[in-house]
Amino acid sequence: MKLALGLDLYRGASMEVPVDQVRVAEDLGYHSVWTAEAYGSDAFSPLAYLAAFTTRIKLGTDIAQIAARTPAATAMHAMTIDSIAGGNRVIIGLGVSGPQIVEGWYGQPWGNPNRRLREYVEIMRTVFAREPLTHDGVEFPLPYAGPGALGQGKPLRSILHPAGEIPIWLAAGGPKNTALAAEVADGLLPMGWGREGEEVYGPHLDAGFATRGGRPDGFEIFGGVSVVITDDVRATIDAAKPLTAMYVGGMGSATHNYHREAMARRGFPEAAAQIHERWMAGDKEGAVAAVPDEYIEQGTLVGSPQRIRDAWEPFTRLGVTGLIVRGQGTEGLELLADLAGTRDTVEG
Repeated sequence: MKLALGLDLYRGASMEVPVDQVRVAEDLGYHSVWTAEAYGSDAFSPLAYLAAFTTRIKLGTDIAQIAARTPAATAMHAMTIDSIAGGNRVIIGLGVSGPQIVEGWYGQPWGNPNRRLREYVEIMRTVFAREPLTHDGVEFPLPYAGPGALGQGKPLRSILHPAGEIPIWLAAGGPKNTALAAEVADGLLPMGWGREGEEVYGPHLDAGFATRGGRPDGFEIFGGVSVVITDDVRATIDAAKPLTAMYVGGMGSATHNYHREAMARRGFPEAAAQIHERWMAGDKEGAVAAVPDEYIEQGTLVGSPQRIRDAWEPFTRLGVTGLIVRGQGTEGLELLADLAGTRDTVEG
């Protein structure tokens, strides 16, 4: 089981990159560190910053929103940071976000996100291969020849040579994008994998893998877990519920809320519907109260070190190849490194 460190820097009104925590994770054998974006801080800048303070740990976006940049711009970001970092260290996780952000923040049409994501990956691969950039697609026709064009676009190739391989992973929850990840990507960042993840995601992954003759060697699936070492389990579970209620209840519309759908996929469809209904009705306290303890504990290792050790074994049977760990400080990172054996790989 690979371990990774997840940084939720995008949620804050200000930013402080936890360099010391990332360095500890690197020393503990963590595979990667991941940043995200919503509608504030971006996912790439912190990775460029961390490249200056680390030497081995991979630098990933979980996720970069495809509405935020053209495919070529995202490829440029990726190659630039990977070059700074010494090569073979950047992983680009891509996701479609949701209509409220895509249309409200970026001013882009929601349209056909599955098709858009497919074309996005194709163009990034072309840039990484330093081939002349042409693309006969609906979403990103290149060179551009539509309204306002001068007709002078050229099929350019990247000036910068890639410093190493740059894998592309896709964030997905629904069947279409899950199958697309298996078909065109190097890894999957699932929304709502849960205890039944293999059963829920497996058929769609198999459909995608079938188009390329089977699952490629090295295809990764990274789930997530939070770790909190504490003597007060009750207070920790309760403290996690308001954010969960906000995402499940309010981060999206009545028709498009991927966090609500993720909770349902993890085995809590009734709770997800109830949280959404109460939040949309303005009953935020009721929405928080509707978050099940079990849902929080499915994605959280909380309590004393011994309680966490006792709860670890089910996480090794999820069917994922890695876990993105979120937590404050370094004590929890060290405990999970011991449980997963990542420290041994570094020392060995």
